[in-house]
Amino acid sequence: MWRAVMAIVLGVALPGAVPAHVVFAQNPAASGPAMPGQDAFGAIAEIVRILEADPATDWTKVDIERLRQHLIDMNEVMLRAVVSQTPVPSGLVMEITGTGRTEQAIRMMVVPHAVELDRMPQWSAKAEPIASGVRLTVIGKTPDDAKLVARIRGLGFAGLITEGAHHQPHHLAMARGKTPNGHTH
Repeated sequence: MWRAVMAIVLGVALPGAVPAHVVFAQNPAASGPAMPGQDAFGAIAEIVRILEADPATDWTKVDIERLRQHLIDMNEVMLRAVVSQTPVPSGLVMEITGTGRTEQAIRMMVVPHAVELDRMPQWSAKAEPIASGVRLTVIGKTPDDAKLVARIRGLGFAGLITEGAHHQPHHLAMARGKTPNGHTH
């Protein structure tokens, strides 16, 4: 009886398993690596695929090098900036500093990002220059909302710099040779 049950189980299970194996064999990308190996490379590759798929792309205006430089600046800010965070009533003050390319990247990225943050309905944000960088202040528009204040403080600089869904459209516009939302680079 045990053999009969196994034969039935295998007879039902194997036909479903074989086609799945055949599908993977016919589509090597489905079983191969999906990540490009480096985040800036992946971001640029994604933008290039979008541009190539769009017949309206004006290749005389495309500037992938500008996007690459911006991604380098993003890397500088996220990985090399020194961030000092101080809780204040209703939010957080962050001093983001660095030297050389990092300082330049901080000034180019944090100031326009503060404008984007300030457009969001839940908080107010402002950036002001300081020695070697920028002071970013983010406070809740509802000062007595303890959950919102905790969110601002929990996100801190690294989380707040990712807020707002403008990064991807900004990168595509930049690659197309446009300057979106007052960004200078």
